[in-house]
Amino acid sequence: MAFPRSSSRGTSAKVRKASSRKTKSKAAKKPSEIKYAPEVSAPSPEETAEKAVGILERLGSQIFALSPFSQYFDDWLVRLRQALLDFETVAAIKADEAFVKERTQILADVEGKLAEIRLKEAEMDAAAQELAETNHHIVDLDAGYATQNRELSENRNSTIERLTKNVHDIEEELVQVGQMKTSFFGFTKKAKRQREEATTQRLNAAKAELEVTVQNFGVEQETLHDDYAEKKQAAIEKAQGLEKEIVDIETDRSAEIREAAAEGLANAVKSLLQRQTAPPE
Repeated sequence: MAFPRSSSRGTSAKVRKASSRKTKSKAAKKPSEIKYAPEVSAPSPEETAEKAVGILERLGSQIFALSPFSQYFDDWLVRLRQALLDFETVAAIKADEAFVKERTQILADVEGKLAEIRLKEAEMDAAAQELAETNHHIVDLDAGYATQNRELSENRNSTIERLTKNVHDIEEELVQVGQMKTSFFGFTKKAKRQREEATTQRLNAAKAELEVTVQNFGVEQETLHDDYAEKKQAAIEKAQGLEKEIVDIETDRSAEIREAAAEGLANAVKSLLQRQTAPPE
């Protein structure tokens, strides 16, 4: 049985056709038909200045949320300098000597003033901490005085009660001695008189002890109160002084300074634009 032979001519023809199609495809792409990305025109001096002024105005009106407000200063200064850098590095802008001098002076001034506020806020933070400790000390003074006064009162009451009972017992003993009967051979009048005198002396001594004890407790209680009142008054005066120091702790004292600096820089940008775009005389 005869098998059909493969045709080399047919295979070659197919290869030539495929190659021809690729060649036509490449030839079809003419240089005029190739697409290029559109060229982006450089911003004009006016556009650049307008953008810079807008950023500066927003920075000037920025409100810081919480104290200590100095925690925001570094970031704000970085953004301020970046806005100026973006403005000056645009090809259309030619920063002249007057602009550089004005910009440098404004930045130095605002940085110096913010540094002063930063230091003041640090002092106010320390004062606020000291105020909290002073108020806590006042509470401790009140609690300590209340405890000492209660203990002293309890001791006073128990001591006076004991001494008062002793006086009462001796008084009863003296009454009993006075009621005792005397006899010539037993309890004589002389013995009774001596007993009464001895008991009376004990009674007088007990009364004197009671009186002195009452006075001593009074002095001790008064001393305790005076010492407490003196310490508390000193603590209150200290707290009042600290409160005056930190009265503005919740007020952002940098707001006006930052606004003035941003406004000054914005005006410097505008002035530079006017000088740069002014028609030659």
